Amino acid sequence: MEIIKPEIEGLLILRPRIFTDARGYFFESYSKKCFDEAVGYPVEFVQDNQSKSSYGVVRGLHFQRPPFAQAKLVRCIKGKVLDVAVDLRRDSPTFGQHVAVELSEENNVQFFIPRGFAHGFSVLSEEAVFQYKCDNYYAPHADGGISLNDETLGIDWKIAPADMILSEKDSAHPMLSEIISPF
Repeated sequence: MEIIKPEIEGLLILRPRIFTDARGYFFESYSKKCFDEAVGYPVEFVQDNQSKSSYGVVRGLHFQRPPFAQAKLVRCIKGKVLDVAVDLRRDSPTFGQHVAVELSEENNVQFFIPRGFAHGFSVLSEEAVFQYKCDNYYAPHADGGISLNDETLGIDWKIAPADMILSEKDSAHPMLSEIISPF
């Protein structure tokens, strides 16, 4: 597996080694030993989630406040998404900056987002099935979010604003400047 470290510390892009032949393909999507070695510390995933969305759906930017914060290992198993992580760590030199990664069924890339980040994605294909592993259980009372349309973040969701489909909850998140980061 190829491990790529983007410009924001803690984030990892994982590109699997894919074996193909006349039957199709095979790759190892997760090995705790290899993953923990790449991250540099043990991560114990306790919950797997999956969503299905259509073109134009944008989900996020979500986070959970400590002690319910979550690290996530995400991938797109059908279709294509633009996955985004925003650094919310107050003392980080990259606070408020983001990394965007295209995840698709073709590239099989995974994206690791540690605790201390907001996370979201936009669906770029007709339909997308998105999976993520979490290292903490969902806690509705610890939910937090940042507006997807916060211009100070400079995120290009690759979807025209008129084509974006947002939940009522995601439409109501505050701007980054309006929250006090819990991290």
